Amino acid sequence: MPLGQRAGDKSDSRYCGVEVLDFPAGDGLPAVLSHSLSSAFDFVLAPLVDPAYRPSSGAVLPVAASDLVLSPSQWSTHVVGKLSEWIDLDAEDEQLRLDSELTLKQEIAWASHLSLQACVLPTPRRSSCGNYARVVNQILQGLTNMQLWLRLPLEKSEPMDDDHDKVKNNNHMLQSEMVDSWELWNTFRLLCDHSSQLYVALDISSTLPSANSLGRWFGEPVRVAILQTNVFLTNAKGYPCLSKRHQNLLTGFFNHSVQVIISGRSNHNVSRVVEGVLSGDENHTEDTPVRHVLSPYLDYTAYLYRRMDPLPEQECFEINYRDFLQSPLQYQRAIAKALVDRVSDDAIARTRTVLMVVGAGRGPLVRASLQAAEETGRKLKVYAVEKNPNAVITLHSLIKLEGWESLVTIISSDMRCWDAPEKADILVSELLGSFGDNELSPECLDGAQRFLKPDGISIPSSYTSFIQPITASKLHNDIKAHKDIAHFETAYVVKLHRVATLAPLQPVFTFTHPNYSPNASNQRYTKLQFKMLPDTGSCLVHGFAGYFDSILYKDVHLGIEPNTATPNMFSWFPIFFPLRKPIYVRSGSPMEVHFWRCCAPTKVWYEWTVTTPTPSPIHNSNGRSYWVGL
Repeated sequence: MPLGQRAGDKSDSRYCGVEVLDFPAGDGLPAVLSHSLSSAFDFVLAPLVDPAYRPSSGAVLPVAASDLVLSPSQWSTHVVGKLSEWIDLDAEDEQLRLDSELTLKQEIAWASHLSLQACVLPTPRRSSCGNYARVVNQILQGLTNMQLWLRLPLEKSEPMDDDHDKVKNNNHMLQSEMVDSWELWNTFRLLCDHSSQLYVALDISSTLPSANSLGRWFGEPVRVAILQTNVFLTNAKGYPCLSKRHQNLLTGFFNHSVQVIISGRSNHNVSRVVEGVLSGDENHTEDTPVRHVLSPYLDYTAYLYRRMDPLPEQECFEINYRDFLQSPLQYQRAIAKALVDRVSDDAIARTRTVLMVVGAGRGPLVRASLQAAEETGRKLKVYAVEKNPNAVITLHSLIKLEGWESLVTIISSDMRCWDAPEKADILVSELLGSFGDNELSPECLDGAQRFLKPDGISIPSSYTSFIQPITASKLHNDIKAHKDIAHFETAYVVKLHRVATLAPLQPVFTFTHPNYSPNASNQRYTKLQFKMLPDTGSCLVHGFAGYFDSILYKDVHLGIEPNTATPNMFSWFPIFFPLRKPIYVRSGSPMEVHFWRCCAPTKVWYEWTVTTPTPSPIHNSNGRSYWVGL
């Protein structure tokens, strides 16, 4: 059953499995599965084939259980296959390589026959794993509904001050000096061409890398975290617990839809019921349910899950938008401040401020403007300019419903074609996009500023776009599935979730309104150099997350730039600029990025490229794949 219930959370991280260490011969697997499920585990990670098996002519595959001993739904829902750990496809010994390849293919074929949803690939036995990746890539070409999870130890990329020992993990250890597991994963997935069916199963060790190094994994397709029992500490009452760093890591995984598997032998006191059974306690009866020996570890994992804060209301709303391609109160505050600055208290009775809302839509800014006027006691005359005829119908209904006929004049016209009967004191627009200027706000406001008095106020008065490099494996695979360049040259509005941010944000383009410069141009070019966060290690950049921050008026800000983001707002999600080929950035190396905002008589578009550490093609040259029409 699920670890617990959190409001709004329906992710896979609610489920916890247990690793079966010993080969369940005969009919052992059904009994093991039944015992695990009755002890509140949700699934088992179990060997599919006797580990003593080696291919031989005519031999029948010694499987853990016949496909008939469990129902199809049990196989597909409650069993994850564990492939033989002796497999070594990059061995020096040719016969071992050939046996390994044959066995791997046999076991995956058996898993497919069982309709398993996933199989765990054994940890690469050496850092050079080209042949292993080649065989797995061949297998991936023929898979349709099954995932492969590559098992890797979460090792430190370099020794920390308080620990210079090698990290061991349930006998899974790479045969090299302190290999960075992320590097191994990156090599493997590149060789497999970023397959969307290849995931990671991370063995969590008792010592952890730096926080920035761990952060890389949140942008990777980690499917499961395997918690070894020797990672757990013991609290004052003798029960298992985890260090603060491990608690934070596990919570982070829960928030990124990563499941947990408990693995190992019990190192802690278990429930009295189990102790009684194991010791032959005469007071124990056969009707007393026998808990799994690893249940205390499950209990603690469930405790960590249940004590997490409930998802905020906004997160509950946004959860279905996570990682899928898609007029707040601040405007009222800005308009109120502008009205007070525009009209002194002494002039209220004799002054009516002319305010124009360009791009009025269904009227949220019209409402905000009139509420600001009421709040400040100022008189207001509003022009609501809107070119969408359907939105104009809604505006007329709103004005009539609210009794604003004497206050609001609706203009059904494109602002570029309208001749205003008078100049505005305040010009208000909500034309901002996720990247600030990506919905043609500069062009629209430059055209509309002819309505504004020379000393008039524009709301917003300025806005700046920002980018940062990210690891976003899921997004990259979603785009790659289209099998064309055009989708890699398109910017997507997306609720980012399973991503890793790799460097601090940097500003890209800034626009200021009104703009009375005689040589004004909305074309822009910038060159940025990113230095990856310290202690991160090497990383793979799939693209850039984009945000904006705007100054509406004076100190009133609005935006989604993470450091200054407006609270409780989901009118805008970030924008994602993908790279056609992900860029590998070695630890400590800088990354040089170029961005252009290009303008032509009928369209506006962005171009982007990377020049360091590895040059990439210039994306979206001449707006061939993605543009906004004027």
